[in-house]
Amino acid sequence: MIETDNAELKTEETFQLAVVLVEPQGGLNIGSACRAMLNFGITDLRLVNPQVDHLSHDARLMAVKAATVLESAQVFTSLEDALAGCVQSFGTTRRFGRYREGLLHPSEAANDLVPVALKDPVALVFGREDRGLFTSELDLCQHFITIPTNEMLPSMNLAQAVSLCLYEVSKARGELAGRVDKHKKFASSEKLESMYQHMRQSLLDIGYLDPQNPDHILRSFRRIFNRSKLNDREVRILRGLFNQIDLAMGNKLSRKSLRERDE
Repeated sequence: MIETDNAELKTEETFQLAVVLVEPQGGLNIGSACRAMLNFGITDLRLVNPQVDHLSHDARLMAVKAATVLESAQVFTSLEDALAGCVQSFGTTRRFGRYREGLLHPSEAANDLVPVALKDPVALVFGREDRGLFTSELDLCQHFITIPTNEMLPSMNLAQAVSLCLYEVSKARGELAGRVDKHKKFASSEKLESMYQHMRQSLLDIGYLDPQNPDHILRSFRRIFNRSKLNDREVRILRGLFNQIDLAMGNKLSRKSLRERDE
C-alpha cells in the first residue's frame, strides 16, 4: 500500500472544504474516507448520525495514518446543523428525477467549488451507502454531483466516491493556482434556508403554493435561486419582497419587526 508520510493535520487554512457523511453505516468506509481526505489535504470531516462508532477498530484500521482526521471529526444530529456556516453545499446523488436537475460531473463541480472554498466554507455531502441522500436533504444543497458510472452497477462505494471527488478538487486547485479570481461572497446556508422558509410561508399566505404539497413548487424556486449563487444583498432584496407580500396580506408585524426578523 502507498501511504502518505504526513500524519499531521496540515492543510491550507485558506481552503475551507468540509466532507459531510450522512448516516454512514460502516466503520471501514468512514476510515477509508478519512484516508482519502488526508491524501488530498482535506481534514474537516463532519458526520451526521453515524450508524456505527466512528472511532471503532475498523475505522482506525482503514484510516491508517489519517487517524487524526478521524479523531477530530465532528458529529451532528442533522444535516442542517452540519452545513452551518457553509456558503455552498454540493450533494452527491446517482438518481435522476424532477427535483434533481442540473447535475454536475465531479470535474465540473470541482471547477465551481474551488474558487469559493479559497475564500468561504464549502461542503461536499455524501449520502448513505444503501440509499444515498433523501430529497429533503438535497434541498439543503445548492448543487448536485453525479458520477457517470455504468448502469450494470451505478452505485459506487462511499469511500471511492469521496476519493474521486477529492481528486477532481485537487486537480482543479492545481489548475487554478496563480490565477486571479474576483470572488463573489455568497450568502450562508443558514441565510438561504431562512429565506426559503420565509418564501414558503409568504407564498402559502397568498395562495400560490398548494397547502397539501408546498414543496413541489418551492423546490423549483430553490433550483432557480441556487443556480444564481445569491449573495447577502440579493437575499435581503428577496426577503424585502416577501416582507411586502406579508404586509399586503395584513401581516401585523411592523416594518421594524420584519427587518429584525431578517437579520
